[in-house]
Amino acid sequence: MKINRKLAVIIILIATVTLTAAATISDPEPVRYTNLKVLPKNIGSKELQGIMVDDFQDGLGVTCNFCHANAKDSRKLDFASDAKPEKQIARVMMRMTLGINKKYIKLKHPQIGNAALVVTCNTCHKGLPFPEGTEPK
Repeated sequence: MKINRKLAVIIILIATVTLTAAATISDPEPVRYTNLKVLPKNIGSKELQGIMVDDFQDGLGVTCNFCHANAKDSRKLDFASDAKPEKQIARVMMRMTLGINKKYIKLKHPQIGNAALVVTCNTCHKGLPFPEGTEPK
């Protein structure tokens, strides 16, 4: 009987320590992105990174500096800046693919990054910055 009581006390202590530790761990402050015009304002960093890498980087074969301008005071990128016209073009293209998926594929609530999208950047770009035959001269 003493072994069962000791085991019960140990289990209760472990549970108490675990619950206390879990209660004291706080979630980090969510990142707030600025100047999002097509993507959801409350998008998470993991979801945004997935869209930027899986949709844009892979679909167009480009890196971040294709659309994002350099920051004025450092070598980093200014992701909120609209200085490069490619960023506005990307927004137009996102709206276009969402519209095609909604109108012709009949998706009720298409969102960039959603695996249900049939028409994506890669549909036309096929890993190239400009779809074949549309390269700037």
